[in-house]
Amino acid sequence: MNVVGPRTLGQVLAARARATPDKTWLLFEERPNADAAPVVRQLTYADFEQQVQRAANVLVELGLRPGDKLVLHLGNCPEFLFLWFGAARCGAVIVPVNTLSSPDELEYLVNHSESVVFVTEPSGLPLVEQLLPRCPAVRHVLVCRTDADRGPALAFSRLLAEASETPSRHEPEPLDVVAILYTSGTTSKPKGCLITHANYVHVGEAVSTGMGLGPEDRFLTVLPLFHGNAQYYATMSALVVGGSVALMERFSASRYWEQAARYDCTVGSLFAAPMRMLLAQPPRPEERGHRLRLVIFAQNLSREQLAEWDARFGAPLMQIYGMTEQLGHPLANPFDGPRDNMTVGLPSPGWQVRVVDERGRDVPDGEPGQLLVRGEPGTSLMLGYFKNPEATAEAIRDGWLWTGDNVRINANGYFEFVDRAKDMIKRSGENVAAGEVEGVLKDHPSVFDAAVIGVPDQMRDEAIKAFVVLREGAAASEAELIAWCAARLANFRVPELVEFRTELPRTSVGKIQKHLLRAERAG
Repeated sequence: MNVVGPRTLGQVLAARARATPDKTWLLFEERPNADAAPVVRQLTYADFEQQVQRAANVLVELGLRPGDKLVLHLGNCPEFLFLWFGAARCGAVIVPVNTLSSPDELEYLVNHSESVVFVTEPSGLPLVEQLLPRCPAVRHVLVCRTDADRGPALAFSRLLAEASETPSRHEPEPLDVVAILYTSGTTSKPKGCLITHANYVHVGEAVSTGMGLGPEDRFLTVLPLFHGNAQYYATMSALVVGGSVALMERFSASRYWEQAARYDCTVGSLFAAPMRMLLAQPPRPEERGHRLRLVIFAQNLSREQLAEWDARFGAPLMQIYGMTEQLGHPLANPFDGPRDNMTVGLPSPGWQVRVVDERGRDVPDGEPGQLLVRGEPGTSLMLGYFKNPEATAEAIRDGWLWTGDNVRINANGYFEFVDRAKDMIKRSGENVAAGEVEGVLKDHPSVFDAAVIGVPDQMRDEAIKAFVVLREGAAASEAELIAWCAARLANFRVPELVEFRTELPRTSVGKIQKHLLRAERAG
């Protein structure tokens, strides 16, 4: 079943460009350096449509065929959007990657995705030189945000200027894959979520409805485009209603409210870590000079923090629940009803959810259980995991997505987040799989065993703590193991704390009892 009809990303964009060609679609603020005044690029719907068609033809000229993959190793910039929508138009598939990923992490993502093009910025070119010998499928390197070719890297802006605006001959279908969004799991390697045209259109409509968005809304976008949040909640919700997006290069706690006011934004999306950073800033007059009528967020703040947010900023909050595998927010606080932002809200209209035990049996209200979400693969759920049918079958069973997150239903019927059944650590908005960090630690010649957990951190949601058992007769310091991880993992995956143990608590079948390690911290 395809509930979005024949629409694709290209069709939705083309319809908007025809209806309101001169309306502003994108404002992009870039700062050449910290002390420089911001430079703002503005594109109308017609401008954006033109650049997207050119981008599609650039990819075709490079030899990409429908189904070919290209890695987007980019921070927030219009070129990310040109390539995302351009790839969708010509049938190629984007693979957005975290710009903080280590060479080893990128090598896996590039090779596993079978990508043939790698797109980066000038700062990423030294990394590309390391990767190319290890990624034989990559045929071309494109560099954005520069006008000149850099060795083997071709300047995307030059190719874009030279490209034709002739419409692509390819006619994508709604269930064609547009993107592979890799998400950390409980295993040592991330899994690639297959996201279709129908997925993107559906999430845009679901989120815009849930937020009450209209053509006059402008989405303040400070979270990275390589994550689903900025793609799903900001870009697509604004596009489907004919609104606009104000895109910042990165989140800035000191400039957030100024940016909201400067670009006349009405809605935004955040998570708990940057919200705490905003609360930690000294009070400023511009905190109240904005028009933000709604900010959606995920991950709990304390009641005190919520109260301080309301008193200081006056930007109404609405906590929601969503994940990369599931398109939309099946749970959200009501837009037009009483909100309890200590919870993830109520089931959204059109969504079915269950709370079950490990055998799939519904649990009574008030008891914790795993959240299940009903959906249609390729529309309201991801199509599946790329090259991983076993994980797909485990995640989606009889039309229900097993989220791996534990919740409970309180006395008022609102859903409370309990913990992550997936053994995931949430650090400054980044999902960190404990198994990935443990695998790197166990590769150290002095380490016999390791267990990694998240511990509370007032600013970054959770800090990463490693419990390490050394090999008999071996020696290693905390600083040495942290440095070992730093050389092999992205910064946000590196443990801040290392505690040495002679043994780790285990079950009778040898499984590490991490709940006991967490309980020690809580006690």
